[in-house]
Amino acid sequence: MIESILWGVAVIAPGALVAIILHEVAHGWAANALGDPTAKRLGRLSLNPARHVDPFGTIALPLILFGLQWMTIGRVEFLFGWAKPVPVDTRYFRSPRQDMALVAAAGPAMNLALAFAIAAMGHLVDIPPRPVGLFLAEMILFAVQINLLLMLFNLIPVPPLDGGRILVGVLPLGPARALARLEQAGIFIVLFGLFVVPAILRQAGIPTDPIGRWLLPPLFWLRRLVFTAVGL
Repeated sequence: MIESILWGVAVIAPGALVAIILHEVAHGWAANALGDPTAKRLGRLSLNPARHVDPFGTIALPLILFGLQWMTIGRVEFLFGWAKPVPVDTRYFRSPRQDMALVAAAGPAMNLALAFAIAAMGHLVDIPPRPVGLFLAEMILFAVQINLLLMLFNLIPVPPLDGGRILVGVLPLGPARALARLEQAGIFIVLFGLFVVPAILRQAGIPTDPIGRWLLPPLFWLRRLVFTAVGL
């Protein structure tokens, strides 16, 4: 069992770190391009993982959830984590709402681009010896899946997730202001739906996961699309 867990960590961790960190770096790159130097000034445009790792969100929580997947109680359906959010100062933007929407969209766009780039590496798995090739194939599969899942999750239209901030940028001012008021509580609403609601439903004998049911069908469709697009 220990060997299986270590194998799983070795397969999943590299792709997860790349997906989470470059997602945040993309926000910083976009903000800097639109006139906000905050992330650049604080060193958050760096690819050095140490500048982006959140001890709990990037390391502890994913390991806890991964461990729960090997238990019969408290099981979770997929991993979840985050890096330190990149600071953005909208006062530098010419059109704060619209530019913030572009900054928000940069994160999911980066994950989609990474999914295609990593999937294309699948053409290389037959070059090394078979055990190494199988290990690389699993790493590629999980990295593509993690990037697509991170993209889809962040597109949930609730602030402070990227989908919510994009929606705030494109809605008329009145509805945008109403949605923006969820900024502080939004993440708790999403986490409640992600972990608490499924646990309550399971205790009631209803094995369903509302957010998972929304995320998994497009995840599987996109995964097929990505691998087909790169010829695999």
